[in-house]
Amino acid sequence: MDFEASEEQQAVLEAVSVLLDRHAGAARAIELAKIDSYDFELDRALKESGFVEIASSMSALEAALVAEAVAKTGGRSAYAAAALVAANVCDEALEGPIAIAIADEDGPVRYAAHARHLLILDGTESRILPVDEGSIEALASNFGYPMGHVPRALRSGGRALTGGNSDKLADWWRVALAAEATGTMLSALNVTVEYLKTRRQFGRHIGSFQAVQHRLAECFVLIESSRWMTYECAAKGAPREAAATVAAHALAGAARVFTEMHQLSGAIGFTHEHDLHVWSMRLHALRTELGGVAGHRRAIADTRWSAAAR
Repeated sequence: MDFEASEEQQAVLEAVSVLLDRHAGAARAIELAKIDSYDFELDRALKESGFVEIASSMSALEAALVAEAVAKTGGRSAYAAAALVAANVCDEALEGPIAIAIADEDGPVRYAAHARHLLILDGTESRILPVDEGSIEALASNFGYPMGHVPRALRSGGRALTGGNSDKLADWWRVALAAEATGTMLSALNVTVEYLKTRRQFGRHIGSFQAVQHRLAECFVLIESSRWMTYECAAKGAPREAAATVAAHALAGAARVFTEMHQLSGAIGFTHEHDLHVWSMRLHALRTELGGVAGHRRAIADTRWSAAAR
């Protein structure tokens, strides 16, 4: 595994950084959250610039790099679902936004109220369901993402994904969750570090205390390990055990990062005046998907034991 970005990858990161500086960021996320809106403008810019099709034109690794970058800037876009999941399990290009749901669960689904297609995981089978505009109820939430309620009857519809692609939906979903969690955690850490550089207590900046630095360093290690595990998993095509492992690791880390960043930020970290909530509240939503950390860990055990049984 190469730990340095290639010239092409560096060019991709630089190009998407310029695009995201123009179309994303904390201020934009906050304004869109006030009206529970989806960022169609960002989606359009990513698609027109070729980033949505990057998995086919380059590889899934580049798609993971861009998904992480979108998450870092607080983009209210289902980019990861389109470029990492749909691009690797669907034989056709799907109109976005794309949301992903589990057939026998009733909880809220990210981006569902604005989705044009649903990918539905139903046990060992997976389906694609076109969605009519306005057919899914929007739900108000503090998660930082636009959410929707997908009725159980709607989750039972759609057409089956072809061949082995059905088995891969959960694997690529886990890679997408890890990529989004990594970018989200990193920005939560960065905004906290900037606060600690300016907030003074006992006559010193809070960030100068060694105990605080140790906690920040531990969180950084969790984030970096999640990042490199995600890259490797995407580059290798989301092997089942590796995908479950990186999702379990990243989302367990997300719980630690959430707790530490809010505690270190103090009371202001819980207000909407401070940008931390743009990223920290999203970590809660990501941690609930696909059975949460416990579900990812069960998938690791199931994969390893079933392989041993063979």
